[in-house]
Amino acid sequence: MKVIVIIPAAGLGTRMAPTPVGGKSKKKSSPSKQFTELGGTPILIHTLRKFAAVEAVSEIWIALRENEIAGFRSQLESEVKDIKKKVELVVGGEHRQQSVENALNAVAAGPDEIVLVHDAVRPFVTPEIIKEVIEAAQKYGAAIAGLPAVDTVKQVERTADGALVKATIPRASIVMAQTPQGFRYSVIKKAFDEASADGFLGTDEASLVERSGHEVAVVMGSSRNIKITAPADMELAEFYLKSSDRH
Repeated sequence: MKVIVIIPAAGLGTRMAPTPVGGKSKKKSSPSKQFTELGGTPILIHTLRKFAAVEAVSEIWIALRENEIAGFRSQLESEVKDIKKKVELVVGGEHRQQSVENALNAVAAGPDEIVLVHDAVRPFVTPEIIKEVIEAAQKYGAAIAGLPAVDTVKQVERTADGALVKATIPRASIVMAQTPQGFRYSVIKKAFDEASADGFLGTDEASLVERSGHEVAVVMGSSRNIKITAPADMELAEFYLKSSDRH
């Protein structure tokens, strides 16, 4: 049975490089967040290595902006010698959903084979989480990594002046979704085809599968499985990297 990993990495990541106060920066534009270096290595490479090290993973597809494919392929061939898995690059779309869909349309998979989708900028996912999502996806057809909410969750109504609290949602019924998210190929392909036909844009892959009428299981994620989206996240990421190096 194949396990195919899709990493959408075509986003601009504008939150990683905010415009300075007072106008536009004259400096050369910063790299996309997935290419920002963490410990001297692009975040995307850290993430790629985590999946390449899992025996069950058969191949990895990365969706990139078209003008970044040649450079990244060259980097893989010249600098990253430790990745032995098959790595394929595909042109991404304007949105994450389009990037994943482009990769889904390019892969060859049987109905019951597993597709994992993972954020390019979650480089601290563990082998244990990856394996548990694979196992749950095999069993249930769809599964995500998630964490129980620790903060009180409020439902609000947006107003011209801000927001008003309408209800407090019990934390016991809330999980904070992470990735990887795993699915049988038949389940995720059906969900994406339906969303495409209806012009529906979801927040993550699981939201499309839920919309398609399929239940999604949750396995325990990790507080370290952070998504690096803003400059402040880099400080925590550097700490996690150094602490993992010590072990």
